[in-house]
This record gives sequence, C-alpha cells and structure tokens, in this order.
Amino acid sequence: MRRGLFDPTSHRPPPPERDPKTGKPKSYTVSQITRHIKDCVEKGFGNIWVEGEISNFKCYQSGHFYFTLKDDGAQLPAVMWRASAERLHFLPEDGRKVLAQGRLSVYEPRGAYQFIVEKMEPLGIGDLAAAFEQLKTKLAAEGLFDEERKRPIPRFPHRIGIVTSPTGAAIQDLLKVIFNRWPAEIVLAGVRVQGEGASAEIVNAIRMLNRLAGKNRPDVLIVGRGGGSLEDLWAFNEEPLARAIAASEIPVISAVGHEVDFTISDFVADVRAATPSHAGEMVVPRLDSVIDQLDALRSALPEALLHRVKVARNRLDALEQSYALRHPEERIAALRQRLDDMSSRLAPAGERALAVKRDRIAAYAGRLESLSPLKVLERGYSVTLRPDARVVRSIDEIQEGEVLSTRVRDGVISSRVEKKESRKKI
Repeated sequence: MRRGLFDPTSHRPPPPERDPKTGKPKSYTVSQITRHIKDCVEKGFGNIWVEGEISNFKCYQSGHFYFTLKDDGAQLPAVMWRASAERLHFLPEDGRKVLAQGRLSVYEPRGAYQFIVEKMEPLGIGDLAAAFEQLKTKLAAEGLFDEERKRPIPRFPHRIGIVTSPTGAAIQDLLKVIFNRWPAEIVLAGVRVQGEGASAEIVNAIRMLNRLAGKNRPDVLIVGRGGGSLEDLWAFNEEPLARAIAASEIPVISAVGHEVDFTISDFVADVRAATPSHAGEMVVPRLDSVIDQLDALRSALPEALLHRVKVARNRLDALEQSYALRHPEERIAALRQRLDDMSSRLAPAGERALAVKRDRIAAYAGRLESLSPLKVLERGYSVTLRPDARVVRSIDEIQEGEVLSTRVRDGVISSRVEKKESRKKI
C-alpha cells in the first residue's frame, strides 16, 4: 500500500506529488491541510481522559469555560461548553488539579488544537465533596451563616409548614411527634427530595409558602428528609436552595438526614435539627407541660396580687395620717372604698384590671404627696388664708381691718390687718 502525504504512520516524508500535466508540485490550501489534520486528530484519539492542572481559567457570560490544562512538560488548551459546564458540581479555578474527559479537536480558523471537555472532577477529593466545601466557603464569606441574621422559632406555633416528600419516612415521623405534643395545623408542600430537579421543587415550595397570607401563612417551616448518601442528600447542598432559605420571611428549621449528616441547608437555616423527629420536638412544646406551668402560675397569681393590694392599702393609711388638707378624709375614704371593691372583685374580674387601678392609685397618691402644703409647714413656714379660705398670695388681695387665719405646723393663728406695706417700700 502506498503511503501518502497525510499518512500519520509514515516515518519519512514521501516525495512531493506532481501535477501530471504541468509537472509542478501539487499544492494544498491551508484550509485543506487544517481540515485533514482535524480529521486525523479526532479519529486518532476519540474520547479520552486527561489529567492536568487548570490555569488561565475564564468563565464568559455565554456560560462557556476556557482554560489550559498543564503539567511540568506541556500545556493543552481546553474549552468546556455551557451545556457541560452546567452539570458540574464545583467551579473550576486556577491551580486545581482535575481529571477531564473529552475529545481532541482542531479550531480551524486559528489552526490550533484544543481539548473539548465534557466531564471533569477534582483530583484528590470527590466531586461532590469539593463542591460542598467550595459553596460553604462562598456563602460563609457572604454572611449567610452568621448567627446575627438568624431568627428565633415561635414558641407556640399555630400553623407549621413542612417541605418534604409526601411518601417518605420523614413526614410520618414529623406528624407523629408533632401531634403527640401539640395541637398544631400542618401545611404540607410535597416535593421530591433527591435526583435532578429536586432542589428546584424545594425552592418553589418555600417561596409558595412565603406567599401565603393571613391565617393561611405558616408560623414556621421545616425543610428536610430522611437519611441517605451524600448523593441522595445533594439537593440540600444546592446554592439556589440555600439562598431561598436565607430569603424566607418565615423562620426555617433544616432537618436533613441523620445526626452525623450536615448540609448547606443546615448552615443557612435559622435552626438545624439533627433528624426530622428532632425537628418535631423542637418546633412545638409538650401540651401537658405547658398546662402544668399555667396551673402553677394561676395558683401563685392571687397571692402575689393580694400582697400588692396590702402594700397599696398601707400606703393609703400613711397618707391619711400625714395629710391635713381640706376634707382629705373624704378623698382617701373614697379611694379606700374603691380599693376594697376591687379586692372583692379580684377573682371574677381578673388581675390585669386590678394592676391598672393599683398603678393609678399609686400615681394619684404620689401627686397628692407632692402637692401637700404640710410638707412646707414642717420646715417652719406658714400659710395665710382669707376668710373665704383662699390663700393670700399678694398684699393687694387683702384690706386693712380684714381678719386672716395663719396655719403653722401645729395650729392656726387668727389676726387682723392693721397695716400693709409693699416690699418695695421695705
């Protein structure tokens, strides 16, 4: 068999072919040569695996990846089209060693060969594990794991939203635990919890429950599933789901897998439950325990209120002994009667009303005490009154010959005005 110009197995170049008519060497266009080289490269190698280190990595808006695979002795230009890049669970970066699967080709406009990558995985660590650590680092840097942004779970939820598989063991465990502890309403958003598209379903369910309004809106969400492998739980490690949980206006409990399993959802959620059953215990209290606490408070409440009534009554007694204002007895007696009436109605009327009345009485008593003129008299001052019991504030208010009463600390002095002089003349 005659070996031609483009025979890749030939070790020595054959003599150039000549045109039989002109005798001149036969020529080829650049495109013909490049196309033939492309055919030889693509047919000669087929689908192969290449190990190397990524450098010069670039991700364009089109979604295509362009980079170089290199080792100590050579470099290989590579490209990964958008359709293949979207299936990666990690983002390639310079310096990462990878194992890439694809085919060699030639880019004819430049006459350069390149490696078209269809699959890629990190070397030294599993694909999913690398993606997990990479996303965890990214979201942590954005503050999505910070404790400051996490909200408390309602203590006594009325409606609980659950996002999980409607046929899995997790929903059965959750319902059993919740209904045995607390009379809550359940809103179930059934979704797939593993496989392609599962993460998107969970995201849509969280957003749907957040859009509910009024009494239909859950007080808290539980998002999770039962145990499984890393691949089984991967839907809860997707970035869109992490951001949906962070954006939820309703507090979220993440309940994925077993106690030893950790997912990105666990770090972003407001609370992480070790298992779905644990989430049920966290989301609601035990009804019998709450009833016991209320009974204890109810027993202690009357005694505490009666003590406050006694304190208020003692304060009124002190006020009654201290004040000698015009008809203070009638005012204090009325307050005492009102206090006695409230005491008799304490049990049927409720403690809150009594507390309000008590505060008003205390405020009124404080006001009376601050306005008492006896406080002034105790310090050696006196108060002069006209015959009509009005306080004399100016000499212009009295006339010569008028009888006045002067109150001092321990009695009243009667006097007649003989002469009055302005302070300006003194």
